[in-house]
This record gives sequence, C-alpha cells and structure tokens, in this order.
Amino acid sequence: MKIRHVHNGIFTPTEDIQAVLVPPATGFYWIDADLEDLIVLQPLFNLHDLAVEDCLSEEEQRPKIEIHDGHYFIVINSIRFDDEEIFLRALNIFLGRHFIITVTKQKINELRSLKPVLWEQEVDKPDRFLYHLVDLVVDNYFFVGDRIEVRIDNLEEDILMHTKKTHLNEIIGLRSEILWLKKVLGPQREVIATLNKKDLKLIDDQLQKYFSDIYENAVKISETFDTYRDLMSNLREAYQSSLSNRANEIMRVFTALTTIFMPLTFVTGVYGMNFDFIPGLHMHNGSYVLLGFMMFLGLGMFYIFRKKDWL
Repeated sequence: MKIRHVHNGIFTPTEDIQAVLVPPATGFYWIDADLEDLIVLQPLFNLHDLAVEDCLSEEEQRPKIEIHDGHYFIVINSIRFDDEEIFLRALNIFLGRHFIITVTKQKINELRSLKPVLWEQEVDKPDRFLYHLVDLVVDNYFFVGDRIEVRIDNLEEDILMHTKKTHLNEIIGLRSEILWLKKVLGPQREVIATLNKKDLKLIDDQLQKYFSDIYENAVKISETFDTYRDLMSNLREAYQSSLSNRANEIMRVFTALTTIFMPLTFVTGVYGMNFDFIPGLHMHNGSYVLLGFMMFLGLGMFYIFRKKDWL
C-alpha cells in the first residue's frame, strides 16, 4: 500500500495511515492499495461491505458506480492488447471528499501514466484525479482499437495472398474477443454517463461537464468496435470466397490436365489393342512417330489452354 499526499500535482509519500483520516489543509490523499490492504482500509474509511466484497471477488466485475455514505465506489475496466488476446483489468476506485483509493489485482498502466498528468495539471482535488484517470483509461481504448485495426488489415491481406486453414481460427477468435469487449463497453459507457449527468455531491459541478467529453469518446469507441465486428464478418466471407476460388482454380487445372490426357489415352488405347492390321503398326520407327505426335498433341492443347487463360 502506497499513501501519497497530493497538492498541486506534487506527491509527498507518507506512511501514517491515521493522518489520512483527517482532511489535509490543502490537497488530498491518494492510497494505491492491493486487495490485502482492504482489511486495514475498510474499518478506517468505513468502506461499504458490498464494495469490498466486489473487490475481493474472483468473478469479473461489471463496470458500475455505487453511491455510499461518505464515498462512491466505481469500477471501470482498463484494456490491454498483447497481439494475441485482449485483457481487461478491473480498476476499483473509492472516491471520498478528501481521499481517493485505487485497488487493483494486477498492475494498471494508466496509474503509472497518471503521475505526470497530475503534475502538469496541478491537480489538487480527488474528483479531478478521478477525471484524469478515467480519461486515460478511455483514451487507451483508442490505442488498442488502432492495433486491432492493423491486425485486421494484415489478416485480410494475408488471406487474400495466402489462404490458410489457421486463418479461420484467427478470425473466429478475434471476432469473439471483439463481441465480448462490446458487452463490456456498454456498462462502462453508462458509468461515464452517470459521472457526466447525475448530481453527485463528491464531484464538482464544473468538472462534470468535462466528463461529457470522455462520454463522447466512449461512444466513439463503441461505434468503432461495431465497425470492427462488421469487418470481421466481411473477413470471414473473404476467407470463404478465397477458399472457393482456390478450389475452383485447382479443379480448373485438374480438368485441363484431364482434357489434355484424354486424346493421348485414346491413342495409346488404340495402339494397345491386339490386332494385326493397325495403321503404322509395322512402320519403321513408328513408335517414335507416334510419341512425337502425342507430344505435339499434348503441347498444342496446353498452348491453346494457356492462350485462353484456362491454365
């Protein structure tokens, strides 16, 4: 657990947890805690039992905001994309009048990126801290969206150039993750809408207007992932079409080869019959003449097929 006194964006570490209970003359306290720290923090700050239970739960938490006496409990999801899989990490936030507590199970990149933003903006209140944190979380969705778009473009190009059976698994896997992510974006957008519109005593009225900008970004992200979902459907159709074209191409080659060998097979069948009277049967060097004729016939048909672009 790390305790910091924040004043005008300047961090001052402290280890006196009892001092945090009293509102400071200036600034506020930020407590960056682990799950185990909630045992100490809950009785000190009178954190609601259900909120603490949600933090400790092994199940994936839905983004939400709960209003309790003296504090708000907010859950938002940070996103991470490792080229193969999309990860969502819950960020649990307890917002008080003079403090803010962040509780995470894993490391959240946005918390590390937040410090220079707080210093630059000279943040002096916990509600402004919350605003900049949510803003960073939402902005990261755009970054992940761009990487997903690049992956879709590369996958599409690879399918059109070299179709493989593994491409179908990639399409299904990525589409499933996008659909799963879409389900999360809805509740998260509702949380931001609540921060934007609802009368919340612990958030300054002037600051609430800034949440409208974050809400607009959240709507854009949701619409962007709708587009990605449609692109994945188009990509699957392109995969099926590419497979069909490839199968047709193979069948065309096989058909052309069969057509070329049909007259050759007929000739060899005729001269393979056990009759004494077959034209050219007793001709001197007749076998070479026949082989030459068959070669001329096969190459001639091959040339005609190539000229007509059948091969």
